Amino acid sequence: MAHIETALRDLNRLDLLAGGDSAIHRLDPRAKVLVVLVFLVTVVSFGRYEVSALIPFAVFPMVMVAAGGLPPGILGRKLLVVLSFAAVVGLFNPLFDRATLMTIGPVAVSGGWVSFISIILRAMLTVSAALVLVAVTGFAGICMALERFGVPQAFVLQLLFLYRYIFVLGDEGARMTRARELRSFGGRGMGLKAYGALVGSLLLRTWNRAERIHMAMLSRGFRGEFHVRRTSRFGRGELLFTAGWCSIFMLLRFINVPHLVGALVTGVFQ
Repeated sequence: MAHIETALRDLNRLDLLAGGDSAIHRLDPRAKVLVVLVFLVTVVSFGRYEVSALIPFAVFPMVMVAAGGLPPGILGRKLLVVLSFAAVVGLFNPLFDRATLMTIGPVAVSGGWVSFISIILRAMLTVSAALVLVAVTGFAGICMALERFGVPQAFVLQLLFLYRYIFVLGDEGARMTRARELRSFGGRGMGLKAYGALVGSLLLRTWNRAERIHMAMLSRGFRGEFHVRRTSRFGRGELLFTAGWCSIFMLLRFINVPHLVGALVTGVFQ
């Protein structure tokens, strides 16, 4: 349970980082959501054997982290958790795709290993972009941008409440687990039989607490509208930010920059 508490604290800290005052933080959320969406679609559109063409896309999350003054440690910890799942997804690729795709000196590299590395790279790029988006925008800002893009308000509200109640569920689960451990002398009550009652009690407690939170929100005037830390509008800065990054993504999508640089270098030294 300690691992879950740590993950929730890191996620909450990512949302708190959105209160920064850098130039990236002050941009309209719609510009940042649109740029990240184009980035994700562009990265995912590459073939399964593409590796070198994906490397230049790492510039975007690195620039966003530097410009937003974000701590790399939190992003790195969250990224390592997701990469373990990506590694499991591509783990069997080298076993099923054994055809030689390239040779590096005397070593023959199969297509399975190339696709495995491609999966890891794409997971790193997409997850890091999503984490940076939360850290410089906040989840409420992302939901507000989705609503202004025309996403149904009911769906956006459900998404926002789901994010908020993750912390409620984690908090209640941590309290119940701690109480169970303190009352389990000699290992009693620590087996699988106790999990059924524990999960049922957790569901009831989170349900009751969610009802109290919802009543408190209504009493404070909540009417389904989003309130973010700062007001913003889509101006010239947002237009330049969106057009500039989208142009870079399109350029990197159709031009393999590492391959081009390698060809130029080998041509010079021939």
